Amino acid sequence: MASAQQYPWGDERRFHSYNLFLRQQFGGRMQKLTIDAGFTCPNRDGRCGIGGCTYCLNAAFNPNYCTPAKRVATQLTEGMEFHRHRSRNLHGYLAYFQAFSNTYAPVDKLRALYEEALAVPGVEGLVIATRPDCLGDDVLDYLQELSARTYVSVEIGIESFRDETLRRIHRGHNSVCAIKAVERTHARGIPVGTHLIFGLPGETPEHWMEDLAIVNRLPIHDIKFHQLQILKGTQMERDFTAHPTDFHRFTFEEYLEFIVTYLEHLRPGIVIERFASEVPPRLLAVPGWKNIRYDAVLRCIEETMERRNTWQGKLL
Repeated sequence: MASAQQYPWGDERRFHSYNLFLRQQFGGRMQKLTIDAGFTCPNRDGRCGIGGCTYCLNAAFNPNYCTPAKRVATQLTEGMEFHRHRSRNLHGYLAYFQAFSNTYAPVDKLRALYEEALAVPGVEGLVIATRPDCLGDDVLDYLQELSARTYVSVEIGIESFRDETLRRIHRGHNSVCAIKAVERTHARGIPVGTHLIFGLPGETPEHWMEDLAIVNRLPIHDIKFHQLQILKGTQMERDFTAHPTDFHRFTFEEYLEFIVTYLEHLRPGIVIERFASEVPPRLLAVPGWKNIRYDAVLRCIEETMERRNTWQGKLL
């Protein structure tokens, strides 16, 4: 059995946690502050489509203080106040440009927004969420320049490596575009985070285990895993109503076993930021896991790993 000293990431937890990475990177506990800077997406404004991804409902993950009607600096200071009463011993903050595609604008606009965030006292870096097709050379040139003086991480929504799925969910890019975006960003010395969704229509656990070889091969720094949440008012809700058997729906217990098996085959150097999504129950078109909160999901995953005496990368 591996002892705490044997885990290659230097922690007693059985997976390479994002919190550990941030403590190692910054010397203390960090808090991400979500920002909605008023961006859109190329599959919303007509460049490659309209209507957005079939599962997308931005209200599902934006906190109340986060609205593009407010300046970036205002959202950050209100976010700090929100977390100050909930989190103790914080070392600093990361400005998290989350809503929609946060590199989808001319570089001059990006520069103004990012610099405004970095000028807020306590902000020690940026996490920038975007799409694979919104990372042109001019944007990467600027991000590389910025990363020479502060912490910058780019979070790329991949969701699936299967082109049939990407077409079906109206992503507007293919898997080659996503792979190249990860490689090009990493080549600039910028840490790359990614998202994957388990449960998209037409996909199975066998597909996700097969695609894990791509994840392990790519220079991914950190990753978020989301079980598909079907939200009210989305095209995905209509698709599910019409073709429910196209969707693999995990019970909570099944997801625990699947995600632990996935972790056993995941490269140990990849940092895990999230294992599951969590949205307000009022927004769910299809009931979730009896309103189990994320901290309980995380605890159950760790208990499953303990029971199975396993850890990230054990079977790689």
